[in-house]
Amino acid sequence: MDDRLLLIAIGALVGICSGLAAVALNTGLHFMAEQLGRIRAHWWVFLLPGAGAMLSSLFLGKITQEGAGHGVPEVVYSVSRQGGRMRFRSAFSRLISSCLTIGSGGSAGPEAPVVTSGASIGSNIARFFGLNERQRIALVGCGSAGALAAIFNAPIAGLVFTIEIILGEWSALTIVPIAVASVSGAQVSRLLQGNQIAFQHLRFDVDVTTTLAAVGLALLTATISILFTRALIHSHNVSEKIALPVWIRAFFGGCMVGGIGLMLPEVLGEGYHFIQKMVEGSFAPGLSLVVLLVAAKIAATSLTLGWGGSGGIFAPCLVIGSFSGVMYHRFVDFLWPGLSWADEGCFALLGMAGLVSGILQAPLTGIFLIVEITGGYETILPLILVSALSTTICHAWEPASFYFRELVEKGLYLRPRTDAKVLADLSIAELVETDCKTVARDMLLGDFIKVVQRSHRNYFPVTDPETGQFEGMIHLDDIRPYLFDLLLYETVFLEQVMESDVEAVDLNAELADVLDRMDEGNLFSMPVVSGGRFVGMISKATLLDKYRNELMVQSQH
Repeated sequence: MDDRLLLIAIGALVGICSGLAAVALNTGLHFMAEQLGRIRAHWWVFLLPGAGAMLSSLFLGKITQEGAGHGVPEVVYSVSRQGGRMRFRSAFSRLISSCLTIGSGGSAGPEAPVVTSGASIGSNIARFFGLNERQRIALVGCGSAGALAAIFNAPIAGLVFTIEIILGEWSALTIVPIAVASVSGAQVSRLLQGNQIAFQHLRFDVDVTTTLAAVGLALLTATISILFTRALIHSHNVSEKIALPVWIRAFFGGCMVGGIGLMLPEVLGEGYHFIQKMVEGSFAPGLSLVVLLVAAKIAATSLTLGWGGSGGIFAPCLVIGSFSGVMYHRFVDFLWPGLSWADEGCFALLGMAGLVSGILQAPLTGIFLIVEITGGYETILPLILVSALSTTICHAWEPASFYFRELVEKGLYLRPRTDAKVLADLSIAELVETDCKTVARDMLLGDFIKVVQRSHRNYFPVTDPETGQFEGMIHLDDIRPYLFDLLLYETVFLEQVMESDVEAVDLNAELADVLDRMDEGNLFSMPVVSGGRFVGMISKATLLDKYRNELMVQSQH
């Protein structure tokens, strides 16, 4: 079957399965909300988020052997460095753990866990059909798109999120199957849950004043995005310093979230109910309380995710963004009461776009997600402005998106078709030249000349004939002064002319590092040594030739 038709057909299957995973998570969250809602009046209710986070951590750590968090960095890492390979248990582990965390009141969202689940589904379906690495990565993207499209009923946002965040490139090979998977996932959600946008609103009257005011809102959302990112990181760092098992830390973090929720229940769970009120313009709390809610939601989310709970940051971004938009509207309306502003629900939409775009540094995802989940197409001009400015400002202060910041810091994130990515797709073992003639250190120069006559190389490794240990190198330039003095042929041993302090390469070394070492030392070849034994030579000519071939292969797709 044609490659693209194959990916489209299997991509549709992946999208359907991912959509079912999203529906299952939604159903689980609604069930837990109904069951636990009956006991919310008790004084000890603040323990619920702690218990949920603890059970989530125990499930991930003891049963499925996975770490806490939201899982999207693992998906990005699998695409970037592992050819899209993901464990099968990731298809359900994040769904269960996030359901426990969010359903009990933890401040997190269901989107990132279901994206991880969809990506794992795509990876394992690719493995079932025996597809190659390129096809497997495409199906990981299909699973991510189908899952996000289903959880939000937003197929365009699912497609754009996958391209911007998960894959990091627009490719003719992948965009069609990912689009089909996104549609399939959204259609499954619509069949089982109804075709409704997440947040209904009245039509907004957007004029020039509102568009200009969006510039100030972009500055605010960018600032809050940076503070939110650093609060998440700081919370995780503080938790890591506490010498307690992660499930106990998760319990304490959840209890602190529950304590905040006793005073400000708006910070608990995913918070979509309050977003709907703000978009409708019926959110009653005053300006000072809204400011407090922004800080409290940031704190609650940082405690949930930083201390061991499981969930995503999409929903918190939407909630904090809507709080920020309402706060900004009330502030400018207080300063300039005579000007005609759009309703505060419009600013809530713009605030959501600003936070999502700033945290993820993905402006298109922010734009299309908010348009699809609200139907607010009339806000498109200020929406684009807020998303673009918020992303730009955040990038100046935070060089990488929250999703792959840690990967970038560890040098594990590679964008497709970049120099580092091409080199990462090659290995030392592929480039080793093994047609080298080894010599012993006690060999006479005359015998060595005979070896040179039978070889076409300039480098000759010196090894111990008994142990095979690598001892040094001889370059033809090293013996050039002796070549025309026949008397030295029977008096000079190779150990007298060999170079013993040789810079060698390990089989597991990164090619990017090897190339840097060659450039720094002005070297054209280096010996490859494993376990102290000589394996072969790696040359810059062979490396660059393979690099060019790999670049051509990647550029064809």
